[in-house]
Amino acid sequence: MSTFVLIHGGGDVGWSWHLVEAELRARGHDVLAPDLPGDDESLTLADYAGFVVEAVGDKKNLVVVGHSFGAFTAPLVADRLPVDALVLLAGMVPSPGESPDAWWAGTGCHSAVREQAGRDGGLTGSADPYVCFYHDVPRELAEEAMGKERAHPSRAASAAPWPLAAWPDVPTRFVLCTEDRVFPPDFMRRLVRDRLGIVPDEIAGSHCVALSRPEQVADLLAGYAAVTPER
Repeated sequence: MSTFVLIHGGGDVGWSWHLVEAELRARGHDVLAPDLPGDDESLTLADYAGFVVEAVGDKKNLVVVGHSFGAFTAPLVADRLPVDALVLLAGMVPSPGESPDAWWAGTGCHSAVREQAGRDGGLTGSADPYVCFYHDVPRELAEEAMGKERAHPSRAASAAPWPLAAWPDVPTRFVLCTEDRVFPPDFMRRLVRDRLGIVPDEIAGSHCVALSRPEQVADLLAGYAAVTPER
């Protein structure tokens, strides 16, 4: 049995993982999906990582998963704890010394979004969250997710350089969403190759695939745990 530590993305809460959590628990795993602190503009990425580490306590056989902006926090947790695997789901793969604010220009994300929007008629990068983020999520569920939105991350966390000097020495996997309208798939394939040196696993779904296809996400995560040696 593994303990999955599920770290949500920007503006989000642990609830965003609740369907995946139920699937993982049904497979016999333990799950933590904490709400990272919100509405405090002074907190840093290190503070978020410390909050997760405290929530983990003495649990073992850890698989840390970061979604979207959670990819800035997940490696910090993996650097502090004995982790069996680190997984990024549609994650903003950071580079040492790069702030989250600088990530967009540094990776070329804005240009990639504009190019993809030109090909798909403006679906990618749409200002309508039901078009850009939740286009394959049942409307009632998407509305519930929107109702939980809050101020996270802080300005301090977004502005400060990512603090690690190198990627943690932990087996790392990346799950790419092939219907992502936030981070275009071709852009993400290049980013994962260039920054992690790996080929991502791919899942059909939106940026919020944990809500639209939780069973498939849980299958991937459980599969990673099954083939990763425990520390």
